[in-house]
Amino acid sequence: MPYLIHEEYKALSQNNIAPDAFPFFERKACDVLDSVTNDFYQHTDLEGDWDWRKSKFKKAVAAQIDYFYEMGATSSHGLQEVATVQIGRTMLSTGTSRSSAKAEKNSLLSEDVVVYLRNTGLLYQGVSTACW
Repeated sequence: MPYLIHEEYKALSQNNIAPDAFPFFERKACDVLDSVTNDFYQHTDLEGDWDWRKSKFKKAVAAQIDYFYEMGATSSHGLQEVATVQIGRTMLSTGTSRSSAKAEKNSLLSEDVVVYLRNTGLLYQGVSTACW
């Protein structure tokens, strides 16, 4: 079951992702959020959770979808920006001071996600004593 449906997303975002493209972005965003939340909502019913935490989580999903959509990629490889490319005597640069063709790493996780989830307990990285 998806964490966010297209209608909910439209209410939370200014971006206009086509309904047929939305499931791809939603699935990729949910994979990232499952990773940072230790699969919390794989074991807990999202719709039965506290309203304030559910709301923040859905905003985080929308923010992650926006991030992927605006960056034009959904993988760590796709999110890397090449600072400089040189072909023969022609050199293209993004304006940074890098001297060789190195990639600038963009995080797979949107910083907005961390803002939304910061006080929810969903970012806890300690050891769980529960057995799933």
